[in-house]
Amino acid sequence: MKSALEGIKILDLSRMLPFEYCTMILADLGADVLKIEEPGIGDYMRWIPPTLKEENAIFLLMNRNKQSVTLNLRKEGAKEVLCDLVAKADVLFESFRPGVMEKLGLGYEVLSKINPNLIYCSSTGYGQTGDYRNEPGHDLNYISIAGILERTGLKEPVIPGIPIADMTIGVYSSVAILAALLARERIGKGQYIDISMTDCMLSYNSANIGDYIAGKREKAELRGEAPYYNVYQTKDGKWLSVGNIEEKFWEDMCRGMERPDLIERHGFGLSDEEKEALRDELKSIFAGKTQAEWLKIFEDKDTCITPVQTVEEALNAPVFNQRDMIFEMDHPKEGKIKQIALPIKFSETPAVKRSPPPLLGEHTEEVLKGLGYDDAKIEELRKENAI
Repeated sequence: MKSALEGIKILDLSRMLPFEYCTMILADLGADVLKIEEPGIGDYMRWIPPTLKEENAIFLLMNRNKQSVTLNLRKEGAKEVLCDLVAKADVLFESFRPGVMEKLGLGYEVLSKINPNLIYCSSTGYGQTGDYRNEPGHDLNYISIAGILERTGLKEPVIPGIPIADMTIGVYSSVAILAALLARERIGKGQYIDISMTDCMLSYNSANIGDYIAGKREKAELRGEAPYYNVYQTKDGKWLSVGNIEEKFWEDMCRGMERPDLIERHGFGLSDEEKEALRDELKSIFAGKTQAEWLKIFEDKDTCITPVQTVEEALNAPVFNQRDMIFEMDHPKEGKIKQIALPIKFSETPAVKRSPPPLLGEHTEEVLKGLGYDDAKIEELRKENAI
């Protein structure tokens, strides 16, 4: 079977988790992704803890199906190599601060003249324009500015357990690149893409923005206020998540608890004091049995109740193994490494599992020879510290 992006060539100048995730999606879809890394250093995620034998564990999850070439883009020889690669590429993806690529002489205006069909995607924290464009930032900053962090918790903001902006921009960037590839077929040329984490987060915050527009500024049902949408600790110290927004699910939960008297207290229209009293009552009820006992009670009921699982429990949960979401690959230095599959199932163009994450610069010589560089030229680039 052919893969969806077979034959599409992507130059990946990005580094770190958010952007690795983008190009991994594209690589799983069949694109040829070439990581352009700094000699001797590479993608910073390679050496940031936690490491296994040599490589960072998260890096190993984000970089399968890619090749690695080392280029020192401060050297003219390396810039020439990149321009040669651009001439044959479909996409260039970069995550430097605004202006860095232009200072290197490798901005969109320059490279699009080499290849007018090139799709050039710049993915950054604050985007290419605006007062924040050159400011540093991390996930916490982006969700703060976009009004998401303030909407967590009841009494104070709660930092989420995953980097929401990081993972989201990976998805948005891959969607943007796919859209630009499709548009190229229609308009006959490539284009420039400017995508920002903060913009993505503002878009992600649509539910809270809608509440605000509707005048429900203090709405907190889905962040810990509502008894029907909450977490409850069980007798054995574990937790259950209860997401019974709809009355039919709430009713089935109450019957499973043998507490039909609670059915009419679903929560809509209750005062804050009544909600707190009901939460306390549910806490007491759930504390009376273990997590496993409650799950057994509710297994034949139509309720939105699930265990709050650890990462280890999630990796061993039947729901993911039945969906083929977890597999292993052989790595030349790390041995067998666990991988999380692309969460999209195609009937005709399935995701590929071609190769493990590349070693730093593993494919440099192979790629240069593919460009027509002979041994003498490659040695010249080495002496120049360009590769």
